[in-house]
Amino acid sequence: MTIDNSKTIIRLRIRLFIATVIMLMYVFLVYFGKQLKFPIWGIEEFYATITLITLYLLLTFLPLLSRYKYIYFSDDGQDIIFRYYSVGFLRRKKSSIEIPKKEFLGYKMKKHFPGMVKSIQLYRLMGNKKASYTPVYLTALTKSERNKIVVALNKYVKGY
Repeated sequence: MTIDNSKTIIRLRIRLFIATVIMLMYVFLVYFGKQLKFPIWGIEEFYATITLITLYLLLTFLPLLSRYKYIYFSDDGQDIIFRYYSVGFLRRKKSSIEIPKKEFLGYKMKKHFPGMVKSIQLYRLMGNKKASYTPVYLTALTKSERNKIVVALNKYVKGY
């Protein structure tokens, strides 16, 4: 089974692009073109600008705060594969976890920041010791995609 959340990431990038275009149009129409006359619906220019800037910043930094990541998961073949990288303004390096199915010990699901950020930590048997990987943040996945990953991983869990 393979899971890839590229459609979610593309929708996020399109939303950010549209928000940026709207913000730039607003700034141009209000401050450079002087096309909009305030007050509009009883809202003054200062309050409209502050509100739009706040919404724009919230929209652009929410993926960063929620630790959105592009996720590729596959359990086809001999290995369990997680590939991921951060999305948003501050991109980090691409990471990959590949665990042979016979060495996979288990996983632990975690919730951070009052349940909004979800992660999974994978465990592997290396020699006679239990090794753990850094958490993979699954916030950008839908609930059904997370459930499919859990069902797939449960097939390979071994007791230690």
